[in-house]
Amino acid sequence: MDTFVFIGKNMKIGIDIEEVKRFSKLIKNKAFLKRVFSKEEIDYCKSKKQSAQHFAVRFAAKEAVWKAVNHKKNVVITDIFIKNEDSGKPQVFIKNRKAPHIDVSLSHTGDIVVAVAVSSK
Repeated sequence: MDTFVFIGKNMKIGIDIEEVKRFSKLIKNKAFLKRVFSKEEIDYCKSKKQSAQHFAVRFAAKEAVWKAVNHKKNVVITDIFIKNEDSGKPQVFIKNRKAPHIDVSLSHTGDIVVAVAVSSK
């Protein structure tokens, strides 16, 4: 059975796709990491066996969220933080505040990552 989701006029969608290979190189640059990711995100991703994949999907999530809220001109990518709940569900924070009006979905293979964000505000 197909599922259809209605996106109303107050809802915005953002999507981003990235190549893991690109992040294998980027994450060697400490300045890049500090410029784009929080300390908590860096620690989380570095703790994973496939850290480049985790950095890539976190970056894609930040981009997707930014695209979904880009009508708010005062939000930049470094304001966006992705943290997993205990259940594993990714949660969005903007400027250190939980963003309950934004849902994000992350997916990855060995080579490609994708993130989709839906904002209901």
